[in-house]
Amino acid sequence: MADNNRLLLELERKITQLNRDTINPVFPDIGVDDIAPVMSMVAKSRAAYLKELFDIGQISGEDLPSPEQINKLKQLRESYEELVHASQALETAIQRGYLDVKI
Repeated sequence: MADNNRLLLELERKITQLNRDTINPVFPDIGVDDIAPVMSMVAKSRAAYLKELFDIGQISGEDLPSPEQINKLKQLRESYEELVHASQALETAIQRGYLDVKI
């Protein structure tokens, strides 16, 4: 069991180093100000998605939304979710030390 734990720790170190060696050089001088537009984009996408939902509710009242309204809402959700996943990947890269960020 101790050998398995050592192997897993070594594997984790190797994965961290490989990710760092691959990701960090792509963004050599990234700072908080560079990340802010990405986070703003995610927030704007969230706002557009929620606004569309609210607008549909106002227009539809007690009726069901039209297929066109649902399609637009779905498109906005997919965009929002993709941006959230990408920003989470960025956050994970920073948390795990794959990417250095200047403050």
